[in-house]
Amino acid sequence: MKIHEYQGKEVFRRYGVPTPRGILAVSPAEAEAAAKELGTSVVVVKSQVHAGGRGKGTFKDSDGGRGVRLARSPDEARRFAEAMLGKTLVTVQTGPEGAKVNKVYVEEGLDIDKELYLGLTLDRATSRMTIMASTEGGMEIEEVAAAHPEKILRAGIDPAVGFQPYQGRELAFGLGLQGPTVGKFVKFCDALARCVDGTDASLVEINPLVITKGGDVLALDAKVDFDDNALFRHADLLEYRDPLEEDPREREAKAYDLAYISLSGNIGCMVNGAGLAMATMDIIQYCGGMPANFLDVGGGADEKKVTAAFKLILADPAVKAVFVNIFGGIMKCDVIADGVIAAAKEVGLQVPLVVRLEGTNVELGKAKFAQSGMNILTADTMLEGAQKAVAAAGAK
Repeated sequence: MKIHEYQGKEVFRRYGVPTPRGILAVSPAEAEAAAKELGTSVVVVKSQVHAGGRGKGTFKDSDGGRGVRLARSPDEARRFAEAMLGKTLVTVQTGPEGAKVNKVYVEEGLDIDKELYLGLTLDRATSRMTIMASTEGGMEIEEVAAAHPEKILRAGIDPAVGFQPYQGRELAFGLGLQGPTVGKFVKFCDALARCVDGTDASLVEINPLVITKGGDVLALDAKVDFDDNALFRHADLLEYRDPLEEDPREREAKAYDLAYISLSGNIGCMVNGAGLAMATMDIIQYCGGMPANFLDVGGGADEKKVTAAFKLILADPAVKAVFVNIFGGIMKCDVIADGVIAAAKEVGLQVPLVVRLEGTNVELGKAKFAQSGMNILTADTMLEGAQKAVAAAGAK
């Protein structure tokens, strides 16, 4: 689950992670009032969307400039908020469709000396949460990793002992910090590590982390993602969920406990098992096509769940063909067949359907498809199924 910057900073402050003062605004008048209340000569008006790169982002339907702007008066803060609110912001992470700005965060301006990058996420190679730091604050970390990988410093956190002060000092020295700022940086990292551990966050990025001219260390940004599988332990965090920022199909999928992610291709995929779903998307691309979604119906899905999954796929107008790829272990092939047939008849299937079944009750599943009277392309292997789906989508 993703949350907004202002929400991430609320979580940070619970654990003692220093942040600038800021006030949320949902109207230009509130933005003006917030600037007056903060009382600094400069405030920053920040678009709040679930995407990074806002400072370089532009608006599709407004001349509001970038998604983050410096205002030197309350009146200017109001005008900037007016140019952002209700408009569509396009960044490198939103894609060309952009994201609608429904709120802005007005934050005090700081006297900044240095901008750094600090992130904390799971390193799957070591199975440890890992702190990453770089002197290239403000830049996309992917760009830094590609062009200057040597500028990314790392420290793995042993789950048995947690973050250690010496790790913070090593990172601080690697970043060129000196004097009292080193100790403040170490305390900052310790607080951030406790925040990640205490909330089951899967990713925290602060870009930039700033060092003020007075030597203070503050999180100028906050990108925080939480592990959906751990949210049952954090009812308070669930309150941060913003349905307006979610794809409507992904939101509906949650109601049926389906793992669904909308993508930009034109071949709808229904698969059971995350590994098989990833392999299915890979082989579709290998055959020259593009998947329209990731969809794992899980091992214990019933007909109702399969029907809901199929409807989700067909609700995407970009879908030109559907590839059902099922290995029936716990999930039975005949149950999949019942769900697909029911959903296809209910919605009036208008696109080619390719089905590859293998495993428990496979012959019964194939027989149900054959008896359905539907125009279904069958495949014996995953490669054959992908080839037929790509060809069918291209023919449309």
